[in-house]
Amino acid sequence: MKYVLVSGGVISGIGKGIIASSSGLLLKTTGLKVTAIKIDPYLNVDAGTLGPLEHGECFVLKDGGESDLDLGNYERYLNLNLHHENNITTGKIYKAVIERERKGDYIGRTVQVVPHITDAIQDWIQRVAKIPVDDSGEEPDVCIIELGGTVGDIESMPFVEALTQFRYKVGKGNLVNIHVSYVPVIHGEEKTKPTQHAIKQMRSAGLIPDLIACRCERPLDEVTTQKIARSCQVEFEQVVTVRDIETIYQVPLLLEEQGLLDRLREALMLDQLSVPPSMVHKGANLWQLWKKTVVSKPYLEPVTIALVGKYIALPDSYLSVIKALEHSAMRCDRKLNLVWIDAEHLEDASLQSDPTTYHRAWSQLTVASGCICPGGFGGRGVPGMVKAAKWARECKIPYLGICLGMQVAVIEAAQNLCGYKDATSEEFDAQAEHRVVIFMPEGSKEIMGGTMRLGTKQTHFQAGSEWSKLRALYGDETVMEERHRHRYEVNPDYIEELEKAGLNFIGKDETGKRMEVVELKDHPFFVGVQAHPEFTSRVLAPSPTYLGFIAASIGCLDQVIQDIRHQKKQTNGTANGAAESIHF
Repeated sequence: MKYVLVSGGVISGIGKGIIASSSGLLLKTTGLKVTAIKIDPYLNVDAGTLGPLEHGECFVLKDGGESDLDLGNYERYLNLNLHHENNITTGKIYKAVIERERKGDYIGRTVQVVPHITDAIQDWIQRVAKIPVDDSGEEPDVCIIELGGTVGDIESMPFVEALTQFRYKVGKGNLVNIHVSYVPVIHGEEKTKPTQHAIKQMRSAGLIPDLIACRCERPLDEVTTQKIARSCQVEFEQVVTVRDIETIYQVPLLLEEQGLLDRLREALMLDQLSVPPSMVHKGANLWQLWKKTVVSKPYLEPVTIALVGKYIALPDSYLSVIKALEHSAMRCDRKLNLVWIDAEHLEDASLQSDPTTYHRAWSQLTVASGCICPGGFGGRGVPGMVKAAKWARECKIPYLGICLGMQVAVIEAAQNLCGYKDATSEEFDAQAEHRVVIFMPEGSKEIMGGTMRLGTKQTHFQAGSEWSKLRALYGDETVMEERHRHRYEVNPDYIEELEKAGLNFIGKDETGKRMEVVELKDHPFFVGVQAHPEFTSRVLAPSPTYLGFIAASIGCLDQVIQDIRHQKKQTNGTANGAAESIHF
């Protein structure tokens, strides 16, 4: 097993996850099987109870694990299905060690950070690195490890010590450390001192930089690169520049141009590995398709999408939604123009308190080609989302509701089609007369972490739904599988009345009692899904749900569906809604 450790210095949030994912992709293009592990030094057991405005979105894994958003980057770049154990936190490690101590595994010994915590970290990495995570079902060849935060943080010290020991444990030629640093440009001058100090601190902690990836807003001058190499005691070739570029999907191309793959091949002695010719061929095809997909075409026509949400102050709160929209726009040869609208600005109260903001928000919504309402928790902003759903329904504008966005569409229909003006969700008003969305009976109101309906679940398309646009996007299959994260569901007591009013619940769970998909028949595209299909969208295989939404917003949905059906006939298999060889 080979390991690539990606650490960071100076400041956090400068792109370690993208560089880690890009390094993994380059290795995968050689035919190697790659997995990834993210280390988060916080004490939380997982990301499930973290606020989106503080930490960004919570990415849901196939097995229901609630993880850091960087695992989403790994899955999107590398086409993996990771597990909850691929996200290591301080909380998980200490919980595991304390449980062992209570069982008596350390009986008679004093349990300490060194060696017990550090050993637990190393054992976890070695065990999880061997778990198959791709469609081959085989043990990976390379594991990408990203250490969150910055080296020198108090909370990451046990992990730094563990990884220092781990380097010598796995032996020479089996681990490479890429250290990501920031090079600021002040008054036009590239400053190397922060990187010099970061590398000095890194070495004093025990880690050794094999490669230094310098983040900068522009390409570094050669003299700057030479200065960094000389000051940090590395060769000139060991310093790469990761400048700001048009799209993050071009980072692998940028790194490949600077010889990163050659450096990894040399340091990890990859030539000694035996890779089957079929995998080499598959990797080469992957690289050609990636370049074809991510290299921007000149003068692409834009598609304007309005995202009406609750957490727009931090775009990372909707990271997977943004990426799914980008994947679909790229597939349709369009440039995504995403307009952020705070749902509260669409409410009547905003008209009274801030008329300018109110009218600007409505102006942005009304000129958009499509409207998406993503997930969220709590009642703040929901009245504005309801108004957006009403506008999209009445004006025949493509609408996609995700999780809360689906529930919002149901609330809107209950208020304006069924006449229940006080219709709402139990989440917002537990005493309301018409609670068209209710708490799921199997949920817990006492324990918050890990108690939602999580992970991949099946949705069964109902008999008579052959007309459904969404079903067609999934290749006219009878079942679709997507990941979920929710505590509330549509109240089954109102289904009959809602369907009489025009809503069609075309998708339900295996019991037939839980509503999964709602769609309007006489509408260009009005779909609400309880699931989060953005979590399974990939750069080279966009989510069928999002692809349909974008295609409808452009006006080419019929062509997309026709191509999906044609591709399914050619492959004689299950369509994923976006065959790799088709561009619309």
